[in-house]
Order: sequence, then structure tokens, then C-alpha cells
Amino acid sequence: MALIDKYLPKTEFDSYEDFYKNFTITYPENFNFAYDVVDTLALEKGSERALAWCDEKGASASFTFNEIKDYSNKAANVLRSAGIGKGDPVMLILKRRWEYWPVILALHKLGAIAIPATHLLTTKDIVYRCNAAGIKGIICVDDHDLMRRIDEATEIMVNNSGSNGLDTLRYKAYIRSVHTPKDHDPAKTEQGAENQFSAADKLLSWTDFSPLLKSADANFKRPEKANSNDDIMLLYFTSGTTGMPKMVRHDYTYPLGHIATAKYWHQVVPEGLHLTVADTGWAKAAWGCIYGQWLCGAGIFVYDYDRFVPAEMLNVISKYRLTSFCAPPTIYRFFIKEDLKKYDFSSLKTCTVAGEPLNPEIFDKFLEGTGLKLRECYGQTELTVTLCTYPWLKPKPGSMGKPAPGYDIDLVLEDGASCGMGEEGEIVVRTDKRKPWGMFNGYYRDDDLTASVWHDDVYYTGDVAWKDEDGYFWFVGRNDDVIKSSGYRIGPFEVESALMEHPAVLECAITGVPDEDRGSVVKATVILAKGYEPSEELKVELQNHVKKTTAPYKYPRIIEFVDELPKTISGKIRRVQIRDEDQTK
Repeated sequence: MALIDKYLPKTEFDSYEDFYKNFTITYPENFNFAYDVVDTLALEKGSERALAWCDEKGASASFTFNEIKDYSNKAANVLRSAGIGKGDPVMLILKRRWEYWPVILALHKLGAIAIPATHLLTTKDIVYRCNAAGIKGIICVDDHDLMRRIDEATEIMVNNSGSNGLDTLRYKAYIRSVHTPKDHDPAKTEQGAENQFSAADKLLSWTDFSPLLKSADANFKRPEKANSNDDIMLLYFTSGTTGMPKMVRHDYTYPLGHIATAKYWHQVVPEGLHLTVADTGWAKAAWGCIYGQWLCGAGIFVYDYDRFVPAEMLNVISKYRLTSFCAPPTIYRFFIKEDLKKYDFSSLKTCTVAGEPLNPEIFDKFLEGTGLKLRECYGQTELTVTLCTYPWLKPKPGSMGKPAPGYDIDLVLEDGASCGMGEEGEIVVRTDKRKPWGMFNGYYRDDDLTASVWHDDVYYTGDVAWKDEDGYFWFVGRNDDVIKSSGYRIGPFEVESALMEHPAVLECAITGVPDEDRGSVVKATVILAKGYEPSEELKVELQNHVKKTTAPYKYPRIIEFVDELPKTISGKIRRVQIRDEDQTK
């Protein structure tokens, strides 16, 4: 019996309707992914490949399920000896290093709380997260600038604590890159520089995690009760597009919610290799880089890079014979500019996309170059895959697809009434019958915020969409981003997608500007592609292009050319900042 059969009473379905109605998940009390899945896979198929890793500089490594189990046990012993235990929040800033996988598994084994984070955090971001979540430990990559920011944050917390120590932070460790010289210590300030963090360093010095991981005992006994199902396993800070980041709380059953992600959207195969393009600091990595994939017995592939070069990533897909691949539309946008016919995609069976609506041009050109149809989906950090183009459904480029099993989805108007076909409304999840597998348990330490979005057995996503006659959902935009102009509701993504089809546009953001006559008018903030210069003639050309591509009333009456767009640390455009800046001009 395959591991997946322990959790799925039924794995094969005749249709989407059969899948939506009859898909169900069962699981035991005190489920722990690290023990019940990874350690079980080590027993059942220990010599098979679990993880393959390579970086842009040519280094590579491969790990069996036995090796992943051993490394996770080693990491658990290291962390336990450092005082990390059940319920302790630990922030992981490990980019795409292979060590992320055994370390997060070690935290699961200890019953600790893993908080994945991006290396782009500022000093202020680190202080905020440490205080908000009561972080006890930080494990990061050996990036001197990142470690300096962590030390700056430590110093600030020392100065603000009003005591001789820190409120919660007690452990800082770094993991060496395969390219770090053996005689170089990233924890030391550069030669000749003054140590500005002496107070923090005296209280909390850096630990070199790498040699400890290699030398630790590979045996780690499962505690009698490492966790209960409703204990906090993961905390994700949202990207904060409209305010301070929220702390999304997931329990120990969360990994099981991604069985449908991996098996029926990514369509991973046992002994195959799946790559999801995502930094480990974001929830997309949980979707595509660990839980569902290993539950299905598939191998995970990790491409560790700092600078995205389309040709190099396409070479990696071909060289390592990947069987499934997932990335945001931006990646595919660059792929179709390459000569896809020169790459060997014969091993690749499924390609998926999420993050924003897919432009039909990208769908068509990628299909032409690879023979593969891109399958879209929608979800949030708070949820798992919520709407999806499953294998039984014909893809409609730009559509999110249909509801995932376990999700009772509705579109509602401002008065709470359900929308009719073609009518725009907010996407909500009804939880009166059951809570979907993998759905969050609320925002950490903020019951009021939780109640503001999830009450009366309805979770309000804040996203606007409409549904067509076939039951497919189409994304419009965030509730706050939808523009109301002359009685029309205009979603930014449709206009942005139209502009992106024009060769002069490299990137753009659509927002509303207050207008006495129309309420609001559409504004486009545009970064031009190489070879194009701002001009009044180009503005008119772009306006006419949008009129022809969408509808005349949706065209941007205002176009501003800029060199960069304001973004969150996760790369999402901060339209709220553009709106705020327009109001102060």
C-alpha cells in the first residue's frame, strides 16, 4: 500500500464532479508530517531519491529519504541542545539552501513553531516579527548583510527591553554555503570594520550550525506526544500589501491539505521530480516544495539561484529530467521569449501556474513551444488550493478554475447576497458544514483581526471575482484595488494584462485616481521595456491598445512612466502606496 492510501480512502475519480463530491482525507490523532510521512518513507523507500538540489554556480547534491530522515534527526538534536523545544517559535531565513528541509522537519519533530521568512527583511521587519511572534531562535544563511541586519535588530531589542537581556530571542545560527571558504567566518565583521553590535553580541553570539549538523547524533526518538493536531506548526507573515503583515496560523494537519495540491493539480508522480519556483520564505514553498509532494512519494527538486536567467532555468528543467513544474506567470512570460523548441521537455508531464491571472498569449505560446497546457489555480496564505483547473477541466486561460474539494465557495455582494452568473463579488469560503483541509486557524495573537474576516461561518478573502456559465471563476482584483468609475467596476488585473501584451510595457500597475465627475478614473503606472522612451504619442498608443483589447471604458485616462514600482518584500505591487502618493501630489 502506498503511503498516500493511508490518508485517502479514494484516490481515483471519473470526473471533476466525482472528485469534488467524494474526495476526503482521514488522519490520526497527533499527526506529525516529519514522523508519519518522512520517517515512514525512509522505512518504505529509504534508498529512493527524496530531494535533488543544484545552484546557479554548478554545485549539486542529492538526498535519499533515509538521508533526509537522518539529517532531520541531527538537526533536531542540535536544536534541542540549544534549548529549542515544543511551542518555541523559530524563524528560518534559508532561501533555497537544501538545509531548509531537514531543519524545518526538525522543528516539526520537536513540536516547535516554524516561521519561514525571506532574506529581504529589513532590520525593522526583523524587530517587528521577533516582537509580534515572540521568536526564540533565528537560523539564517551565511549572508553577511542579512546577519548584520539581524544583529541590528538584536541591538534594538536589547536597548528597548529595559533589562540586561532580550525578551524572547535566545538563539542565532547561520548555515554555511557550499561556496563559503572554510577559513571565513560570516559572523565576524569584515576586516577593519568596527563591531557595532558588541552589546548584542555579548548577549547573543552567532552559532555555526553547519558543523554541528554534520556531527550530531542521527538518532532521535519520537516524544510520547510531540504535538496535538491543533498545535501551531507554522506561522506565515503575509506580505502586507495594505498594512502590517498578519501572522497566519497553521496547525499540524496543514500538510494533508496539500495532497490535492500535489496529486491533482501539480500531478506529481512517484519517483518523479517536481520543481516549484519559490523562495522558502513564502507559503508557495509549502504548497509546492515539501508536504504534498512527499505525501505522494515524489522527489522534490530545488534550483538555488539569486538571479533569474530564463535560459538557465530551462536548461535545468531539461538536464534534470523534471516531471512537473510550477511557477508564477512572470516566469512563463520570460520563457516564451526563448526558443522553447531547442530544449528537451520529453520528461515534463505537467506545468502549472499561480500568483496572478494568466495572459492567453502566454498560454498559447507555451503550448506551442512545449505541447503542455498551463493549469491555473487560486489560493491564499490562509488557505490551500481553493479554486483550480484540475485535470478533468478544460483550461480557460486567465480563469482560476473551479472550487477545490472541501471548499464551499460563493461570491457575495456588499449586502451579503450571492452573486448571479457574470456578476462580480467577493470570494468567500463558507465553513458552516466543515472547515476545509489545510485552512488556517486564525491570525496569531489577534482574535479581533480573525473575527473581522471570518465570522458567522464565512471567511472573506478580500478578493473579487465573477463566475461564467460553465462554473469557472475569473479573478478581478483585491477588494481595495477594484476601481469604481462612472458606475462601472474595473479590476486592475484585466487592464494590466492588456497593457502587458504591448511590447513597450515591461511592468505596470493599475490604480484609481479620485475624479469629481466619474468618482474615479483609471491610472496606469508603467515601466517601459528597453528601446522605448516616454512620450505623449506612446501614451495614446497604449490607451488605444487597452480600448481594443478590453472595453473602451476601462482604458487608463492617466499614464505615468516610472523607473520602478513600489513592492512588498515578496514582490507584490503595493497599489495602496501608489494611491496614497497620488493623493499627496
